[in-house]
Amino acid sequence: TVQKALGTRLDMSTVYHPQMDGQSEHTIQTLKDMLRACVVDFGGSWDVHLPLAEFSYNNSYHSSISLIGPELIQEITDKVVLVKEKLKAARDRQKSYVDNRRKLLEFEVCDLVMLKVSPWKGVIRFARKGKLASRYVGLFEILERIGPVAYRLRLHK
Repeated sequence: TVQKALGTRLDMSTVYHPQMDGQSEHTIQTLKDMLRACVVDFGGSWDVHLPLAEFSYNNSYHSSISLIGPELIQEITDKVVLVKEKLKAARDRQKSYVDNRRKLLEFEVCDLVMLKVSPWKGVIRFARKGKLASRYVGLFEILERIGPVAYRLRLHK
């Protein structure tokens, strides 16, 4: 999972019961203490100094993660880069597997081709239902090439 790759853990607490989670309680208490100190030190202008208190808290040592803010950001950034590299490697590996089995088919105007139909659950096509239904139908004439792998066909009525 992403959390395992980042080395984090998700702890859920109940919405109106923060006392369940001691870490939340500790954080709230720390913020209250910091705000109380701002009010005492700066009096009526405490709100002007609120960004400084926020910066101070975010850049202080947090015992739960054993890091300060910038170190945490750098560590998470490094892990995100590593996860992205691993995802790209997995995507490239899967693409190479698919490309080995892929057959590039190109057709010309006036060629006759069969049309692939998807079996939908519960839909009866050509007098058969489900897995017994035909996967390909017809022989249809190509009228024009629309894109690299798309063609317009003359369908029977």
